[in-house]
Amino acid sequence: MCCGAEDFELCAACDRHLRRLTRDPFRAETGAPALMDIGGRVLLPVVAAGVYREELAQALLSFKRHGQRQLRSSLGRALARAVLAAAGEDRAVCLVPVPTSSAAYLKRGFSPVHLLLAEVARATPGVPVADVLGKAGRAGLRLAGGQKGLGRGARAKRVRGSMKVCRRARARIAGRRCIIVDDVLTTGATLAEAARALHQAGAIVTGAVVLAATRPPDAGAAGADASGAAEATMT
Repeated sequence: MCCGAEDFELCAACDRHLRRLTRDPFRAETGAPALMDIGGRVLLPVVAAGVYREELAQALLSFKRHGQRQLRSSLGRALARAVLAAAGEDRAVCLVPVPTSSAAYLKRGFSPVHLLLAEVARATPGVPVADVLGKAGRAGLRLAGGQKGLGRGARAKRVRGSMKVCRRARARIAGRRCIIVDDVLTTGATLAEAARALHQAGAIVTGAVVLAATRPPDAGAAGADASGAAEATMT
């Protein structure tokens, strides 16, 4: 599949490469401008399972765009390692998935992040999932076309005000420590919007976790290339 051979699951070699690419989760927020202020202060810490490249990029693309749901086990284990790295000993924290747009859900027939979190739950017993974020009316409709090809400013403008915690879920999340979960980190605009909505509902956002970051900290041209390649996965 990732190596180009026709198959319905990762071959042993590709699975080994995927594990190698995600064995050392790392802090990735410095590669996401929306998560840093102009003085270099971290606005939201993010742990990534790996860099968006090679087998990880191919597996994620096959999973999201081509409906290869059987990849959720391998990808879910990778995401679980990042969740454990972010949570540390804090088992009182809950995981909050970033919502998918209605258009994307209808196109795929599933929400990638929610499907991966079902796998994460098996590897992180005692860490609950709080599915409290949703799209915010007309603002949410702006995301229907995806964010492919948008720059930092346009991406931030498009997602601003697009998420909310529904009123009946606020009592469940208020005062709770939580970690936001998404699949791919590019500029950080989506995670920043999710954090805004959760803070507004009274939650305590301690950080975020992603399966893949398009740019590792201090990445140069190679990171920029990865960011461009990831646009196909973001829609």
